[in-house]
Amino acid sequence: MAFTFTLKHALTIPIEVDSINHAAVQQLSADEVRALPVLQGNQRASLADFFDVKQSSAESDLMVWVGDCSRVKAIGAELSSGSIRIEGNAGMHLGREMSGGQIQVQGDVADNLATAMRGGEIHVTGNAGDLVGAAWPGSKRGMNGGKILIRGNAGREAGHRMRRGVIVVGGDLGDAAGFDMIAGSIFSFGKIGLCPGASMRRGTIAALSDSAEPELLPTFKYSCQYRPAWMSFFLRELRSVGFPVPEDCLSAEYRRYCGDFLTLGKGEVLVRQ
Repeated sequence: MAFTFTLKHALTIPIEVDSINHAAVQQLSADEVRALPVLQGNQRASLADFFDVKQSSAESDLMVWVGDCSRVKAIGAELSSGSIRIEGNAGMHLGREMSGGQIQVQGDVADNLATAMRGGEIHVTGNAGDLVGAAWPGSKRGMNGGKILIRGNAGREAGHRMRRGVIVVGGDLGDAAGFDMIAGSIFSFGKIGLCPGASMRRGTIAALSDSAEPELLPTFKYSCQYRPAWMSFFLRELRSVGFPVPEDCLSAEYRRYCGDFLTLGKGEVLVRQ
């Protein structure tokens, strides 16, 4: 079954919809879904107070959110299978702790996108806020698998304590990308902010723009200049899913810097030549 949730009116107080579990909703009728509880501030309400709910058999295992959902938190929380499409902006904690399935956002996303993500894919056509694929406060591990593709810009501390997975940003990337990174890969086709890879232990951060070199910490050391064979394959795979990749990136050379030598020092920052 496919469900479409259309926002009735603009929200001034955020609501949390983590109770709208994708797998459970597929087993319910439209009336039962309308009655599901949501939180607005500290007040309990029902989904029908904010959204029109329509059920269809045209597409299976699909959930569509329509309208400016920038104040709707936790859409797709703990998603394990199926698809979610957001026709507008999305609020905080989109796709938190998801382990499978796919989320597509036709707009911007607020902070804390895919906190502690373990699998699946998220595609964002607009911008994303701070802490993409990051850890919960106090947690030792953030993103631990999956793929996040953002066509616009992303904020600070993307990939904070990430362990596995891929984050690709088509625009600019904020300060401290890959902070305390354990492993995984982060790519940016725009400018990268200050201190990328601070305290990283392993993993890869790649600056794919030839116009803005990131300012690295002095605890990173130059290693060599080369053309990674895997980079061309990876970028062609990105193209195959519709992500815009400039032609000249496919054969570019990169300067490799190793670090952070304040920690394990087995990470790398690749800077396009």
